[in-house]
Amino acid sequence: MGGASREFGESAGRDGTWPGPSAADPGRRHTAAVVTDRFDRIAWRDTYEQSAGLRELAAELSARYECTSDLLTDAFLAAYKTGPRLRERAEMAPSRLVNHQVITSLLETQEFAELRRETVGDPYAAAMAVLAQAPALRGLLERCRAAWEQAEQANAAQRGAEEAARGVGEALGQAADEAEAEAEAGVGAGAGTGLGAVPVPADDAVQQAIVAARAAEAAARQAAQAAAQALAAAAPGLRAGARTAAAQAAGSVREEAALMRAWSVAPGELERMPFDARARLAERLRTSRLARWAELIGRFRQMADGERARKVENATGELVGVTLGNDLSRVIPSELANLGLPELRAVFAVRYAAGELMLYDSQEEQSTGKGAVIACVDTSHSMYETGPGGVSREAWAKACALALLDQARQAGRDFVGVLFSAADKLQVFRFPADEPADLPRILDFAENFLGGGTSYQAPLTAAGELLEQEFDDTARRRGDIVMITDDECGVTEEWTRGWNDAKQRLGFRLFGVVVGAPDAAGSGSVLEALCDNLRSIEDLTDVHAAADLFRLI
Repeated sequence: MGGASREFGESAGRDGTWPGPSAADPGRRHTAAVVTDRFDRIAWRDTYEQSAGLRELAAELSARYECTSDLLTDAFLAAYKTGPRLRERAEMAPSRLVNHQVITSLLETQEFAELRRETVGDPYAAAMAVLAQAPALRGLLERCRAAWEQAEQANAAQRGAEEAARGVGEALGQAADEAEAEAEAGVGAGAGTGLGAVPVPADDAVQQAIVAARAAEAAARQAAQAAAQALAAAAPGLRAGARTAAAQAAGSVREEAALMRAWSVAPGELERMPFDARARLAERLRTSRLARWAELIGRFRQMADGERARKVENATGELVGVTLGNDLSRVIPSELANLGLPELRAVFAVRYAAGELMLYDSQEEQSTGKGAVIACVDTSHSMYETGPGGVSREAWAKACALALLDQARQAGRDFVGVLFSAADKLQVFRFPADEPADLPRILDFAENFLGGGTSYQAPLTAAGELLEQEFDDTARRRGDIVMITDDECGVTEEWTRGWNDAKQRLGFRLFGVVVGAPDAAGSGSVLEALCDNLRSIEDLTDVHAAADLFRLI
């Protein structure tokens, strides 16, 4: 068998040695474009499991395109991670190069940088960003269909090259085993070939495996080149689509964040909220009848917060003249001059003791209340009417009432919202100071609308009874009632007597706010007779028109 074998060292190839596969190395190919750690993967897994929207999107895209689950993961982590880092293209599996290009295009846009201000570290916001980008992602994947198909072919070719490389290894291993077996059996002794000679059939098998591997490697390189060309052709469209996707997502996330701020949902509260509960809350806020007036609600609350900082009790107020008394803090300069003359000091002392010193007279701001704050909000049909800036009377009234709720919470006072219209239509929402203000109930208060006519007696009677109950339970007086309406109606004489008696006994005040109907606040009106403090609001976009209300309550 001397001529029937070759040295094992030559069996690597008749035209040279086998260097191993160069077109594919499965140990360094990745399917994820964004470099992740264990905590990133846990964040994505938990968010995906909690979000029905993400699961539905993944199922929809996977039915049309391969590898979309990895794309969604990358899009989520690009928005979520503090400093997302992309892998090098050479590290990526060919089938994921489209994903790599999509995420690269996203991260290069200014719009995505703005989006990340709202999403970094917040898995919910990052998930919402992915969902908001869904329409644009569909377009990007469709635009990349040719590149994706080429990438799939390149991926198949790479797998073929890897399989062929394994075939070479197996053929070499088998040839070595046969050579060792022949050497041990003494086969070929005297042929002069020595230990390690390989039988011709095994050597031929090695050569065939090498030829097949090189062919597969060449096919993989060609397929990878075609995929790269297809991806390069799609790149300009990808960049434009990425800007659109990022802009849509940024707008959606900013809108939701503004809604949460308008409704005074603190970031810490959002972070503690379960994913599904937060998603339901966001959906309700988006679909609320007052959602389009979130900016007005937010401005009202900001204005009220600023007025709280300015509010003082027993303020000096506006100077209106001169009066007599013994308050040394308000003595006029000519009286103080008497102290400088020895002969007049005794006169000053006598007048001080008699309370006859001349003092500056001022119209003081009323001191703030201590009892409950009750907002009676008119929800009759006329409150639907739209005023300046497209703002309805209802929206203005509800925004004012929500700011009063904040006012009461800050002061540690109970708040009650009373929705009213006709005499038989009344709805009461209570928010005790010692209990958390439940947001769903706040939304119920803001969204409900009764319709019908207008009755003053029903809501004011209910408000008075609530303050009476508070006095009986806690001996607390000096509550504040705010009547927000756009209409005028009569009250009976008997009711008025009872109302005045209750007001004297409980020490509460009634503030009136007439929205978009100045005649209801005119001279001789019912509200003018009932209210301690009355204002008319004609410009429904001017939240500062009610500013002094928040200094007094």
